[in-house]
Amino acid sequence: MLLGIEPRNCKVCKEGLYRNKTFFSGGWSRCALCDEFVHYSCLASGKVSFLKARPRLCKTCRAAQEGIPLSSPSPKEEAPTAVGS
Repeated sequence: MLLGIEPRNCKVCKEGLYRNKTFFSGGWSRCALCDEFVHYSCLASGKVSFLKARPRLCKTCRAAQEGIPLSSPSPKEEAPTAVGS
């Protein structure tokens, strides 16, 4: 029996991690904190912008460590309001 291979998606940008797309444009790596595969471009930058920080952390884990909100925040739920008083 052959099982289907499920494609992996980048945790940060939600795009696929396919060799034909990312092999020549940077590739991918694992985040040291969440242990998820992410595009190399989705790793947090180091002191020099084109080098990546060590240990390798994705942008979401780095933002969570530093307490910085992400650039695309999740939609906030509205508090229920009383009707007709």
